[in-house]
Amino acid sequence: MPLEPKRADFPRIRSALTFYRVCSIITGTFLLLLVVEVILKYTPLALEVELGGSHGFLALVPAGTVTAVNISTGLLIVHGWFYVVYLFSCFQLWSRMRWNFTRFVLLALGGIVPLLSYFLEGRIAREVLAYLAKREAALNENPTVEASH
Repeated sequence: MPLEPKRADFPRIRSALTFYRVCSIITGTFLLLLVVEVILKYTPLALEVELGGSHGFLALVPAGTVTAVNISTGLLIVHGWFYVVYLFSCFQLWSRMRWNFTRFVLLALGGIVPLLSYFLEGRIAREVLAYLAKREAALNENPTVEASH
């Protein structure tokens, strides 16, 4: 029988859920931008995004000819570092909800499978909020003393 979160952890779970939701949307957005960048660069188009170069403020230039700020590389770096933050948010929610490891792997995949983070964010949020509402209703009907660790 898996352990369930204690009532005292419910505010921390709500906080972890909010953090997860924000991280999920940001990570998903950067992942979609990264997909567009990969399509531009590694298809016959062979283009990269340049910021502030000789072609104007923001321009598509042939791959390998970027002379100013390379937005394509910037997207890779930002997504990579924010994915670490996203994993931390997944770990927080996963550990506070006391889910099995498979659930953590599924949450982690949200940051590397395009669009998955958006679907998971909605599904996980509904599931966690419903679980907390159900547990709070049950605990209010039958108040018992919970053991602390």
